[in-house]
Amino acid sequence: MPLSHPAPPTLASSLPRQPLIGLAVLVALAIAMLLVGTAQAGTTGTEFTPLYTMLTGWMSGYLGRIVAAIFIIVGLIAGITQGSVMGFATGIAAGVGMFLAPNIIDGTVTATLPVMVIVGG
Repeated sequence: MPLSHPAPPTLASSLPRQPLIGLAVLVALAIAMLLVGTAQAGTTGTEFTPLYTMLTGWMSGYLGRIVAAIFIIVGLIAGITQGSVMGFATGIAAGVGMFLAPNIIDGTVTATLPVMVIVGG
């Protein structure tokens, strides 16, 4: 008696058996996307303003300068122990990144596009 092998799956057998359900889901998603209001990115209430002000003050004030200096010193020590400048470069990058982070965050979150004026139109 020869052994029979099951037939390999075909594209038709891997498709959903009820295509109307998939179509209904797509239509529901399209309707939901049309009903969504405008995006209000970066516009929250003022409940977190004191915390954000405190954190950015720490990062760009003397505490931020101290932490940046510590990053650089630790990176220098790591670079010396490994015999590579990568530790020092990483410490410099971390220190500068932390010190400039508040400006980068403000520039990214509050970025706006200028309004175009049509001339002669």
